[in-house]
Amino acid sequence: MSNTVVIIPSRLKAKRLPNKPLKLINKKEMILHVCDLAKKSDVGKVLVATPDKDIFQLIKKNNYDAFLSLQNHETGTDRVFEAYKNFFSEEPNIIINLQGDMPSLKPSTILKLNEHLVKGSCDIATLASDIKYETENENQNIVKVITKDDIKNSEISMATDFVRDPVSDKKLFFYHHIGIYGFTKNALKKYINLKRSNLELRRNLEQMRALENNMKIDVLYTNSDPLSVDTQADLEEIKNFMEK
Repeated sequence: MSNTVVIIPSRLKAKRLPNKPLKLINKKEMILHVCDLAKKSDVGKVLVATPDKDIFQLIKKNNYDAFLSLQNHETGTDRVFEAYKNFFSEEPNIIINLQGDMPSLKPSTILKLNEHLVKGSCDIATLASDIKYETENENQNIVKVITKDDIKNSEISMATDFVRDPVSDKKLFFYHHIGIYGFTKNALKKYINLKRSNLELRRNLEQMRALENNMKIDVLYTNSDPLSVDTQADLEEIKNFMEK
């Protein structure tokens, strides 16, 4: 059996939607929806890593584990690593970095990611789904992942690039990237010790650090299309979806 943990980095200081984790959907805070779906995946312990006492206290009050991290992390993965390094008495073998702004994610997608990582064929694994409309391709808030092969047929392929700009070359295999990452413990340690890369900083995409240092990222296909909350408009959309 794998020794897996799901760590959810969460903070109140979001530029586009302040206090995002505490926004209510169906009378429940968004971060609690994410904790619930992580628990339902049943892959391992669920831990929220946050620098904010309001989130910390909410998580503890609802019987989930929480770690009070430092404020000044440059990326969510840095926050995940601090929690990984300091919270657990024994090092987990697999660490799943789950974003706290995807309350409609299906638990089965977390399970799928974990099962692939257990096989030990990559450093990092992530998920992607179809881009259904050109407006998604044009949306800078939607990250596109470009893969070596067509993952709709093969279900798995290596990532070759991640972009925010629209993909104009339609011969490429590109998909809607879903913000969840699984690391082996050695891959996470290696990643954290790498210097932030040029494309990571330019695109504001931390996964570019791994690609620019020749770490292998496997992309798994899912037909689930979870909504990610970055703006007030996104929040209203997901409320309409989840409160039906």
